[in-house]
Amino acid sequence: MEIWKILILFFSAFLGGMGIFLVKNDKSQLLKLILSFSGAYLFAITVLHLIPDAYHGADHEDIGIFILIGFLLQVFLEQFSEGVEHGHIHKHNDAKIFPYGIMISLCLHAFLEGMPLAKDQHNALIFGISLHHIPAAFALGSILMQNHFKRGNIVVYIAIFAIMAPLGFYVSYGISNGSIGGIENYFSRIMGIVIGIFLHISTTILFESSVDHKVTKRKMIAVLCGIGIALIGYFTSGHSH
Repeated sequence: MEIWKILILFFSAFLGGMGIFLVKNDKSQLLKLILSFSGAYLFAITVLHLIPDAYHGADHEDIGIFILIGFLLQVFLEQFSEGVEHGHIHKHNDAKIFPYGIMISLCLHAFLEGMPLAKDQHNALIFGISLHHIPAAFALGSILMQNHFKRGNIVVYIAIFAIMAPLGFYVSYGISNGSIGGIENYFSRIMGIVIGIFLHISTTILFESSVDHKVTKRKMIAVLCGIGIALIGYFTSGHSH
């Protein structure tokens, strides 16, 4: 198991959340560009690597059903997370009310996102997921700060969120090599659910733009860079899938 992947996953989210203590002026435009890049990259990786991998095998004809389940699961989670995984920051007027729905759904989302890394032979996913968690952690920290949480408590909650993707990676690694008892046969179906989540997250990020659905030049460049880097990785890996 690659420890460097766990460290990148944890520190990208943790430092992204810590950014709320450092940023004095509004950095929302920069966060939107990071989101656009990571959304395009995740979408391309899902199409180029994860979906072909999921269908690779004779007994996985029902993978499409699990992809749909994953897609709908993310729709359900967003009823509680309020889009924080897209970097959305919503103001909450009730002081010191802990946003349980946001925290729980965001942690489950991050846990599931870490799962494909067990099969990430070409390290294509690790950077996209890590980048994607930076604005999510920043948004979570901002919500906690708006709700007047103490600084120490904010650090703890961001650390809990940051550990979820590495935990998902660790659990899926155990499943895929059979060390977690008896459910390795279901790994491809679990991956189908994760693919559905990735498709929802990435397409939502890509299609969220201005009211008239016009994409800015900067966002278009970020999207093309994300897809371009994914394609470079695909072709240099020999697209063995």
